[in-house]
This record gives sequence, C-alpha cells and structure tokens, in this order.
Amino acid sequence: MSPANVFVGTYPPRRCGIATFTRDLAGATGDHAIVALHPPDGPDLYPLEVRHRIRRDVRADYFRVARSLNQSDARVVSIQHEYGIWGGDDGESVLDFVAALAKPVVSTLHTVPHSPSPGQRRVLLGLIHGSAATVVMSRSAASLLRRVYGVDPNIVDVVPHGVPHLQLVAPDSVKPRLGMEAAPMILSFGLIGPGKGYESVIGAMPAVVEADPTAYYVILGATHPELLRREGEAYRTKLTRLAETLGVADHVLFVDRFVTRSELATWLTAADIFVTPYPNPDQIVSGTLAYAMSAGKACVSTPYAYAVEMLEAGRGMVVASGSPEALAVPLTQLVRDRDLRNQLGRRAYEFSRMMIWPEVGARYRHIFDRVGTFQARPIEAHEEVGAGRARS
Repeated sequence: MSPANVFVGTYPPRRCGIATFTRDLAGATGDHAIVALHPPDGPDLYPLEVRHRIRRDVRADYFRVARSLNQSDARVVSIQHEYGIWGGDDGESVLDFVAALAKPVVSTLHTVPHSPSPGQRRVLLGLIHGSAATVVMSRSAASLLRRVYGVDPNIVDVVPHGVPHLQLVAPDSVKPRLGMEAAPMILSFGLIGPGKGYESVIGAMPAVVEADPTAYYVILGATHPELLRREGEAYRTKLTRLAETLGVADHVLFVDRFVTRSELATWLTAADIFVTPYPNPDQIVSGTLAYAMSAGKACVSTPYAYAVEMLEAGRGMVVASGSPEALAVPLTQLVRDRDLRNQLGRRAYEFSRMMIWPEVGARYRHIFDRVGTFQARPIEAHEEVGAGRARS
C-alpha cells in the first residue's frame, strides 16, 4: 500500500454523517487509502479504496491495522473522532490505535462535549496529545477546547466543514424535478432522531400555514440506524401523529430514505428555507447547516454554538429558543418575503465559498505537509497490551 495519506473513520456504504465526511475529505486531498471503522451492523462490502477495516469492538484489530500502517509508506494518518464510532468505554480504543502508530496523526474532532464525563475528557485529551495536529471546524470549538480542556490554542487548526460546490438557482425552477409544488418549501435533512428537534418545527407549522396556506415542510432522511435497531420507527411515528394532531399533516412531508449526493443537491436547491431546530446548545458542528449554506438557502436555527457562529452578520436567522412559538416568527416572515429569503441566502452562499471541498482539501493538504515531515517514533512492544496510552 503506497498512498500518501490514510483516512480512518466510518465509510460508505455505512449511512452516517462521518462516513460521508470521510469520503469527501479523502477525495479532496489527492491519493489516499481508507481504514473503515466497522460497527457490528456494518456493510459487508466496501469500495476498493478501503484497504483495512477495524471491527469496532475487536481490540486486536486496532493493533493489527496500526502495525500494517507502520510497515507501509503512508505518510500521515487522518483520524475522524466521534465517541460512538470507536470501541471501548467512551471510545477509548482510539487511544490504543494512536499509541500503536508510528506515523504522524492528524485528528479531526466532530464532537467536543461542553461538560465532558471524566472518561470523555481523558479520551479527548489523550487523542489530542497523541496527535501531531488537531482540527476542529469552528472557532467556538477551538475556544471550548481552550476554556474547558485547557488545550493550547496554538496546537489547534480551525478548518471549516467541507461542502459541495452547488449553483445558486431559483428554487421553483428545481421543484418540478422532485414532483413538488412551486410554493415555499421549508427543509430539514439528516438521519432522524430525537436530538434533532423536528417536533418544534412541526409545532410552528400551524402559524406558518396561516401565513401562507401553500407552504410545506419536508423532513428528508432515514431514521438513524442505531435508533432504528433500538426503537424502530417510534420517533418518526411520534412526529407524524403530532402533525395530524395539529391539523398540518398535509403540510408535512417525510421523505424516508438515505439520499445520494446528487439527490440531496436537488432537494437543497429546491428548498426556499432551511431549518436546524437542534435542542443541544453546545453542538459544535452541523454538516446539514453547512450544506444548506452552500446552496444559498435562507437558514433558520436554534442557537447552538455552530449555528450562532455560521449565521452571524446577517447570514441567517437564529431564534432565542427552540420552542414552536419562537421558530414560527422567522418562518412566517420568510414564507411571506421572497426578497428577504434571497438576501439571506446570497450572504450564506458567498460566505460558504471558502467551505467548498477543493478549498477545504487544500487546507488539509497544507496540514498534512506540515506534519508529514515529523520523524516516526519507535513503538515499544508493551504498547500493544497497554490500556489506551497515548503519545506524550
């Protein structure tokens, strides 16, 4: 195996946001190979660029793959970190993996808890200390690392979440391709689960429909596979019943599938308004919001950390809380005012040009070039049986 860089994360056909991110980041950085983090219900087959798979809960796999990478001429190992995709308590197996690597590590943090448990704190700091470079996707995440974890800001790179290069087009010109009406479309997309807050938007729809009887809300995406395994479609059923109870069932459309990149681009360009009603105020990144900005959408959001940063300076509208009443105010204003939608959407679109994947890929290549000159460290034999000890 002889790629310049190796990317470790979940990977398609696994259906999750980090899998999509890993694929897109790797594709934007040139020659690469993939190590797929493989959950118990993971896919049987992966694309050819997946050279290794690590079964999440099989500790020996982490050491086996690390040895293979050490023996290759791969220059940098890029790790995607979110606690749930790695094995062990609080995903501590990532520390075993990093400790066993002789190659420079660049870690991208997809989650930085505002109030970490002791285990989460230990794992995150261990990963940062074991990495040649650490990447976060927002200034707020970098600030959080400094304030809560005591991390030196000089060792953290801020690189935005990558987005596709979409054209700025009139939404009504795209809706016929989806069989949708030429009326104000509000859109949310992503894997569905209780942490998304979609019930707040449905709760706002009676006021929206009163303002414009033609307006409708589309919830695009499959139920999160972990939630589906535990609870089935209970959450989606709850949302459906809420829409029926409020008398807006005809104005709420569920598109229950995991869409391809090209279909997602079509839905994004067809939408007039995009909303992320997430209830967690400390969320440090949202790929869905970043994608909507790349399509030039008028974005409405609850005030989680990433949205506040991304939508400042008139690039969108942030409501004071996640209540239906609070969301109804900007949504009704936007369905009535096409000019305001266009104004917000253009500002978001222009800001997102620095986030398109070629730009983000170039930023990562610069980081890889910087750390790729680091001399590999020797791996001591006892590290393979150590319990998650990271490099110092």
